[in-house]
Amino acid sequence: MALTLIEKILANHSGKEVVKPGEIIDIVIDVRVARDFGGANVVKNLLNFDLEIDNVSKTFFTFDCNPTGSDQKYAENQQFCREYAREKGIKVYDINSGIGTHLVIEKGLALPGSTVVSTDSHANILGAIGAFGQGMGDKDIAKAWSSGKSWFKVPKSVKLTFTGKRPENISAKDIVLNLLNRFGANTLLGYAVELYGEAIDNLHLDERITISSMATEMGAISVLIPPSEEILNYCSEKSQKKVEGVFADEKAIYAKELELDISTFKPMVSRPGHPDDSVDITTVQGKKIDSAFIGSCTNGRFEDLEIAAKILENRQVAPGVVLKIVPSTDEVWQKCLAAGYIKIFKDAGALVSNAGCAGCAAGQVGQNGPGEVTISTGNRNFVGKQGKGEVYLGSPAEVAASAVAGVITTPDKIPEIPAEFEETTKFLSSQKSAKSTQKKVAKILEGKIWIIEKDNIDTDMIFHNRYLTITDIEEMGQYAFDNLEGWENFAKKAEKGDIIITGKNFGAGSSRQQAVDCFKSLGVQAILAESFGAIYERNAINAAFPILTYSDLSELELQQRDKIRLNLETGELTNLQNKKSIKINPFFDVQMEIYQRDGLLS
Repeated sequence: MALTLIEKILANHSGKEVVKPGEIIDIVIDVRVARDFGGANVVKNLLNFDLEIDNVSKTFFTFDCNPTGSDQKYAENQQFCREYAREKGIKVYDINSGIGTHLVIEKGLALPGSTVVSTDSHANILGAIGAFGQGMGDKDIAKAWSSGKSWFKVPKSVKLTFTGKRPENISAKDIVLNLLNRFGANTLLGYAVELYGEAIDNLHLDERITISSMATEMGAISVLIPPSEEILNYCSEKSQKKVEGVFADEKAIYAKELELDISTFKPMVSRPGHPDDSVDITTVQGKKIDSAFIGSCTNGRFEDLEIAAKILENRQVAPGVVLKIVPSTDEVWQKCLAAGYIKIFKDAGALVSNAGCAGCAAGQVGQNGPGEVTISTGNRNFVGKQGKGEVYLGSPAEVAASAVAGVITTPDKIPEIPAEFEETTKFLSSQKSAKSTQKKVAKILEGKIWIIEKDNIDTDMIFHNRYLTITDIEEMGQYAFDNLEGWENFAKKAEKGDIIITGKNFGAGSSRQQAVDCFKSLGVQAILAESFGAIYERNAINAAFPILTYSDLSELELQQRDKIRLNLETGELTNLQNKKSIKINPFFDVQMEIYQRDGLLS
């Protein structure tokens, strides 16, 4: 029986001569990958179920989601995986390496006709070399690591044959966005798609990667491109062995066979929210942008950056626009350095980061803020995926040209004078809060106490730096003390009106205002300490948050959750359980003045 490309690959790895669509089979996995995102959970599954590694030579970690190690949780997961890898002898492509799906091709690990699984949903990039790649969850990957196999349902196949001559201004990104325009996000859902035709045969590796990387956005299992002689030679060189490739049989049976005239394809962009909302770029040409991004697993290859460099050379990024560039792998980065492209990028005013996934994984450069308009070479622009702004998807040429122009455009229509931002009062008027009205403040407080017998509680223990991007005080309370050993659940236990009693040097460390505001958010009324960090003291006073110091509270015989009364003006402190009272240091004049007007800025 004649087989399609996906059927032949799966048959070769299942010990069967023939497999049919809908059939459930177990297949051998040639390359098994876990990333820093998901990798820690893969390891935990292996440990929890006492599973060992089937073959360490086929098993890899790739730290590409946060290659800067800038997020503490990512850093924790990465180190957890490193330690496991050291014990088991697993190869780690660490934060200096690049995107895992590119590395398995670049390092000669995955070959045409092979099978690859990864915690990356874009593992179907492997279709670019005529291999089968599949993204999986951490339990699936743990199983593949421990058994070397995984079960699959054989998908139906679709054959797309491209006719006509490819226009010179049509990039690989334009090809896939034209496909998304034609098929949407679900017409090809669950199919393995094979591409044929002269225009396809002539695609270079970078172009094939661009197209195959967006199979996920089309809902397809994979977009498979039969390897050309150029691809076979590349893979042979990288793997140091002769690679023959796997191809569909001539009389293979497809669920659908369609012809597409590539000569009719247009330069395209995807509008914010949906990759499949792809339109002729002329419909959005002239749209003002705030930022631009070149990189990702879709368009971070050397050839992509070469195109961008030719457009950016001797040009400047438009005033006020931020251009971010992230190569896909360190090898690509080094080639750009040798070719002089890094200097071109920097001279043009771009930010160049080390190799990795960038914005898609929220672990590197590429995020945007509310109201920010970005044009990106990425593969996804779902709402919130790369921040709270709007993201248009385009080709490297379109993004580079737009960065110079300050508006969405094509390389042939870069204006002599770039667009600049118009003066407006729209932002300021939208950001102003209602002015607070003067309110009567209590000078006598009553509340139940939390006794925290620790000195030198620093601001990272109070409000950890991983939460510093939070600006809404209402969101801060939930994180109070979540990095203080033994008090991680404080926010869940605290009640409105509580008062904290602690030791010396409370609030040591950084100048973060959130370390004060988190308690206001929770409804904590006051903090009593033997002493406060100097900056913390100022922050609390200026925020009209009551803090007072004491020398000795032993006479009060306080117990956890006793109720106390505190007079801010006189310093009288009473344990309402046993009626015992003492004097502590009261508010000083400036402190009382700021407190009564509800803050320094009121």
